[in-house]
Amino acid sequence: MSEWIDDLATACEQEPLTDPETEELLRIAREVAHRVERKGTPLAAFLLGMNVAGRVAKGTARTPALAEAIRVVEELLPAPPEDP
Repeated sequence: MSEWIDDLATACEQEPLTDPETEELLRIAREVAHRVERKGTPLAAFLLGMNVAGRVAKGTARTPALAEAIRVVEELLPAPPEDP
């Protein structure tokens, strides 16, 4: 998958994801899938990406833009289910 994702990034005229970016994106996608609804995950990922793109267009570097976008998603997630 990693090589395909790198190829996709290049085709989309973007820098490939770093390992920490990949880990954070997979983590937040998992949280959305489990705490909201699985089918909302790609929609949330699209909106998160749009948020990052908007921040970058305004001059924020990609890493802090991604961190801030993830923070926004985390604030809106419902509380995690309690362990039995």
